[in-house]
Amino acid sequence: MKLKNKTDIESIMTLRRNWWIPVILFSLIASVDAQIIERERPAEWKSLVKGGRFMDRFLPIPTNGELTADTWGAGDVVPRYVDNGLEEDEYSYWGGNAIKDNMGVYHLFVCRWPESAEKGHMAWPDSEVVHAIGTNSLGPYTVQQIIGKGHNPELYKLNDGRYVIYVIRGYYISDSLNGPWEYKQFQFDRRDRNVHDGLSNLTFAKREDGSYLMVCRGGGVWISQTGLSPWNQVTQKSAYPSVEGRFEDPVIWKTNVQYHMIVNDWYGRIAYYLRSKDGIKWKVEPGEAYMPGITTYTDGVKENWFKYERIKMLQDEYGRATQAHFAVIDTIKWNDLANDNHSSKHICIPLTVGRLMTVLDNSKIHAQTKTIKVKIMAEEGFNPHTDIKLESLRLGASEKVNFGGGCKVIDSRIDGNDLILVFDAQGNGVTDDNFVIKLVGEMSKGQLLFAYARLPWVDYLEPALSARLPKVQNDNNQMSLSIEVQNFGQQSSCEAKLSVFEDTKNGIVELVSGSIKQIEPYEKILMNLPLDKKLEKGMRHLIVRITEHERTIEEITGEVFVNE
Repeated sequence: MKLKNKTDIESIMTLRRNWWIPVILFSLIASVDAQIIERERPAEWKSLVKGGRFMDRFLPIPTNGELTADTWGAGDVVPRYVDNGLEEDEYSYWGGNAIKDNMGVYHLFVCRWPESAEKGHMAWPDSEVVHAIGTNSLGPYTVQQIIGKGHNPELYKLNDGRYVIYVIRGYYISDSLNGPWEYKQFQFDRRDRNVHDGLSNLTFAKREDGSYLMVCRGGGVWISQTGLSPWNQVTQKSAYPSVEGRFEDPVIWKTNVQYHMIVNDWYGRIAYYLRSKDGIKWKVEPGEAYMPGITTYTDGVKENWFKYERIKMLQDEYGRATQAHFAVIDTIKWNDLANDNHSSKHICIPLTVGRLMTVLDNSKIHAQTKTIKVKIMAEEGFNPHTDIKLESLRLGASEKVNFGGGCKVIDSRIDGNDLILVFDAQGNGVTDDNFVIKLVGEMSKGQLLFAYARLPWVDYLEPALSARLPKVQNDNNQMSLSIEVQNFGQQSSCEAKLSVFEDTKNGIVELVSGSIKQIEPYEKILMNLPLDKKLEKGMRHLIVRITEHERTIEEITGEVFVNE
């Protein structure tokens, strides 16, 4: 947005008096302008094939209801199908996700505020969470009840069957999707770690044992054994891509194969897609996850929303993302004022679903591997015998197949309703860094086909040892370091080594080391390691490193004060 006249300046000056708007006009103008600056894409992205980026999975939306121009919105989103998702003239809707119940009804939990609110879009801190239902996952949804105050909700189900609606600064909990809902607050333990951007816009995924993984707005990874409290931070660095960007709105979800994440670059209007074996260490995939221009309908109608935020996923019984939910707005947020022609809504876009695939070879892939055999499973609406263009398929590491490389099919055979494919292993690209293998190709009618499969020799439930910073003890002139170590993994740990270093002006010096005994999942131990010499009084920059078979599996750094 360019501020062209006195009215624009006066509007900004009025809004900036509110606490959630930057108090310095220059900063606000800079942030507004930044939202229309296109990020430069890496040159290699030009070589991605269809299916190499997440954005290729968005499908045209089936038309539902009537196409109408009698509604709010900038010219780029009018006319449109207002029955997609949830919108009303009286309210601005934002964020939220849906879940399907046992009766086939879809329950959407989303926030809203009056479109007539004096502060326009900037009334979002006063939003309320509502429960809406629909018989079609794409909408329309109809509001049934008001849950309570809150913003940026995300619904998830606990292992004991209860439901949680996270909102900024708290959560609602209930035994039923229909309530009643009780408001509570989480407890957070940073465990001597700090990822910037605060504890807001949290997103959650259930792990295999019913515990929960969470990623905060700043990209820190947290784990809770119950999915409620306490939440324990287990990473010190952000999981996000190491690129220019102002990241927010992460969403994570888990399939039967791996963990997935999408995070939005708020300034650049581009999002990134990441994958993980355990939800703790993440791998960035190339290409856009989404960006403006993805909303099209089967009859060719397009809606060019200015911004897409708060992406959430509707998942099937395998955890696969079948549909993306977005908050969208037709203009820059500061231009959405009270009782004007601008607003925001909740939309739903169907996704190409990854096919079910398993690797049939148990032997680890290496340079001498001749063939790779996989099974593609049949599903309702998908017959692998007839629906796949075999010559289009490529199998291998994502680093290869995303750019058109990988293995080619050399043989196929029918296995009941399923299909077994044999690939020439040449060019597969699989290394020790790969925890899944990827298939990319086309359906018989040209649609995208993709699948991920676990590698049989990879351990997906590794322990996750994590240490706090040391506490300095001094008893009878014997100085020692007391260090808490906890296992946040889902299986027992093996014996490991813990070492403490000091980062000094003369370099990094090892102070002490010791052996970590086997630790059960979620168990914590306290190690007390005597020092050979005293540390001088003052602030010390220490490094705690955990290694297993000479491989670093965890490291934390920070300042520790020595007072004696």
